[in-house]
This record gives sequence, C-alpha cells and structure tokens, in this order.
Amino acid sequence: MKAYFDHGATTPIDPEVLKAMTPFLKQRFGNAASLHKLGREASEAVENSREAIAKFIGAKPEEIVFTSGGTESNNFAIKGIAFAKKKGHLIVSKIEHDCVLNSARWLEKQGFEVTYLSVDDEGFVSPEELRKAIQDDTFLVSVMHANNEIGTIQPLKEISKVCREKGVLLHSDACQSLTKVSVNIDDLGVDLMTINSHKIYGPKGVGALYIRKGVKIDPYFSGGGHENGKRSGTLNVPGIIGFGKSVQINHKVGHVKKLRNIFMKGVEKRISDVKLNGPRGDKRLANNANYSFKYIEGEGLLFRLDSHGIAVSTASACASNTLEPSHVLTSIGLPHEIAHGAIRFTFGKDNTLQEVEYVLDKLEKEVKELRKMSPYKRGWK
Repeated sequence: MKAYFDHGATTPIDPEVLKAMTPFLKQRFGNAASLHKLGREASEAVENSREAIAKFIGAKPEEIVFTSGGTESNNFAIKGIAFAKKKGHLIVSKIEHDCVLNSARWLEKQGFEVTYLSVDDEGFVSPEELRKAIQDDTFLVSVMHANNEIGTIQPLKEISKVCREKGVLLHSDACQSLTKVSVNIDDLGVDLMTINSHKIYGPKGVGALYIRKGVKIDPYFSGGGHENGKRSGTLNVPGIIGFGKSVQINHKVGHVKKLRNIFMKGVEKRISDVKLNGPRGDKRLANNANYSFKYIEGEGLLFRLDSHGIAVSTASACASNTLEPSHVLTSIGLPHEIAHGAIRFTFGKDNTLQEVEYVLDKLEKEVKELRKMSPYKRGWK
C-alpha cells in the first residue's frame, strides 16, 4: 500500500482541474497578450480565473496579480512595499516561511530595520506584543494566516485591528489556509495576501498576490508591463486556468478533519513519549498533525516510513534539505533534540481510513524499532 500524507508540501492535480487545463496545453495555446483569436481566447480564460479567485476571497478581480507561486508573491509583497517606501521599519513573525524571513533579511542589508516577532509555545502571535513592536516608521507587518509546519491559525482579525489603528499595512501568507478555512480579505482585514495553486489540487508554478486597491507597491519584475504594470512576464495560461478551477472543487474539509482526528487519537493512544506541536481544536488547520517522537531522529523515521510507501515530512518542503532543526519548532521553545524528532502529517481529500490505519501500524512499529537503537533515553522532558 502507498499513503500520501504530505499534502502540506504539495497536492496531486484534481481530475477536474486537469480537464480544465488540457485545452490550453494543446489547441488553445495562445499567449494572453496576443491580439489574435488564440490570444483573445487565452486572455478571456485568464480573466475568468481571476474573477473566480477574486470571488473566492472576497476581492475585486483587478486586485489579483498572478505570479509564479507563493515564494514570488511573498517576495513581491514585502520587497515591493519596501521599495515604494524607500526606508523604514517592518515586522515579520519568527515562524514565517523562509521566503518571507529571507526577504526581510535581504531588506536589512539594504538599510531597512526589521523586527522578528516572537510567538508563544503554540505558535501564536500576540496582538499586544505586535502593538508594542510597532514604531513611528513601521510600514508593514507580515504574519502568515496558518503555519505550514504546525498548523497554527493566527488571530488575523485582532492583528489587523492593531495594524489599522497604527496605520500600518498587513500582509499575510495564506498558501496553507486557502480552502481549509475562510480567507475573506475583508473579514481578515489584510491589505496584501499571498495564495498559490499547488497546495489546493492545482498545478505547480502559479500563484497570486492580492493587493488591496490603493496600496502603493513597486513592480518586482521589469518587463513588458503585464498584469496592469505590476508583474511583467508572459502569463502561465494553463496554470492560471487550473488555479481558477482549483478554488471551485470540493475540498472535503470535514472528511479531512475526521481522518486527522482519528489519526491523532491513534498516535496518542498507541505510542508513548510523543508531543503534539502546535494547538489543538479549531485553532489548528484541519489537515495538519505535527508530532515530536522522543528519543529518535525525525529524518530516520521519515525514511523508514518511506520504505513502506508512506510520504510524510520533517519540516517545510522548502527547507527539508538542511540538517538544522526547524526554525518554527525552535521558535515555539522546543529544544533541538525534540525538534529533530518531529514529523508533519498533512492529510488530503482523497485519503482513506484504511490508509490512516496502515500508517498508524507502520508508525508504531518503526518508532519502537528506532527507540531500541537510540542512545538518547535519559534526560528528556
């Protein structure tokens, strides 16, 4: 049997999405910037997708700018706003995706001041701590809607109230939360929001940045002035069509949450010395379970599960090639040895109860085997 429990890294393309994309990979292959019939067909299809995505998040179509994915959208939001401001102070949480943290570090080298805001032991940003961190020259706060590793859903409504009181723009990376919880931009109070396709059963290589009307942002790319001058480059027409379709399919969040809960109960009943990383209940993404298994290395457990056809993750897929412990787990206060023993299980709409039972059986077995070989059995808390 094979079991894919790494939907936080990427998802398979849904058959409906692939069906919608296929004509634009074959006979309807026009460049959306061309004036002939093929180009007009492509342009119309792009605008239909833009409208579908905008409607899904409560935005206006003209507020959606298509990009190559979440990394580009986050870079565009943070650097584009900074370029427009020329100087000043910005705030990002310590558990942001690496593309946000590295964008902030790059801006520090350009003379901007950055505050890296701490989180509590479940990964939450405190609105009051944010208020204290805002300075007179603060122009941007970036706090992700839901964390990609531990599933923490941030109190964006409260955070946005602080930002509005202080006259500061709020950007949020919503790549993981899109379709799993409400991402209505007015309810959340965000000024910019990053979303992408391949986390929601769409194709890789396409994303979008929501930019509230009136927000001043400098173009991230120079070129032919595509996307109303905000993002130059030939549009990925098939990808955009797939992205537009992916917000319209049934994501079966209730089914996913049920399987996740059964899995969590099974882990905590059958395996000793485990720690759930992040919050419980509705403050956590419905598809996410992140556990530290004491006395073992997460990477070793990952490969043993992989040998049984089970796909999981030790951290964000973008950072999984490093031997350093997850910055998210160390930011919530885990010591390195506990952080190194963490595995992220992320569930999808096509997973089954049979797969959950299979993974629990193999997980229990492999944890026991690894602990027999582990020299680290004293001094753990």
